[in-house]
Amino acid sequence: MTPDHRTALIRAAQTGDQAACQQLVEENTGLIWSVVRRYTHRGVENEDLYQLGCLGFLKAVQGFDPDFGTQFSTYAVPKIAGEIRRFLRDDGMVKVGRGMKEQALAIYRARTRLLDELGREPALSELAQATGLTPEDIAAADLATASVTSLQAQTGESDLSLEGLLGTDSPEEGLVERVALRMAIDRLPERERKLILLRYYKGLTQDRTAKILGISQVQVSRLEKKTLQALRQELDV
Repeated sequence: MTPDHRTALIRAAQTGDQAACQQLVEENTGLIWSVVRRYTHRGVENEDLYQLGCLGFLKAVQGFDPDFGTQFSTYAVPKIAGEIRRFLRDDGMVKVGRGMKEQALAIYRARTRLLDELGREPALSELAQATGLTPEDIAAADLATASVTSLQAQTGESDLSLEGLLGTDSPEEGLVERVALRMAIDRLPERERKLILLRYYKGLTQDRTAKILGISQVQVSRLEKKTLQALRQELDV
C-alpha cells in the first residue's frame, strides 16, 4: 500500500466510509497481529485479542491526522496495544470460563461503542439493552474479569458516587482522597470489596447485589453499613 493510497483510505474512513474501514483493517492485518502476539497466553483467546486490536486500530484511524507528518503505523501501534491492555486490566484477568470471558468481551465492546456514541460512561441499563444481558450478568462478568477501575464512577442511574459518601468536597484534597479511598478498598476482604463494586460502581440494588453474592438482602444491608463505617474510620471522615 502506497502512502497516498493509505491516506486516501484513512480520509474516507474518517468520513464514515465503512468499506474503507474494512479495507484498512484487511490491509493491516499483519500490523494488528504483530501487536496481538505480545499479549498471548493471558487467558484470552487469540481471536478475541485480535478483535480488540481491530477496535484499537479503528480508533487510530479516526484519530490520525495525515498532515501531521507521523507515520500511521507509529501512531496506530500504541492505540492497538492500549485497547488490549485496557481489556486485560494490566494483567488483572483471572482464569474464568470461556462463556464468562465471551460475555465480558461483548460488554467491553458495547461499553466502548456507547462511550463513543454518548460521550460518557454508559449506565448499566444502557449496557444491558445493548448486549441483551441482565444487569446481574454484566456485574458478575465484571467481577470475574476486572477490578475496580474508576473511583469517580457513579452508581448507574442513582448518580451517587462513593467519593460523595466518604470524601471531602474540597478540590484541593480531592486527589489525596481518591488515592486513599482506592487503597482502603483494596485492603477490604474479598466479599466486602465485591459489595462495594456492585453497589457503588455498578449501581446495583441491594437485592440484586445479594443474588450475585449469594446472601440475603438483609445481610447485604448490614454488611454495606459495616463496610462503609470501616472505610470512614480508615479515611477518618
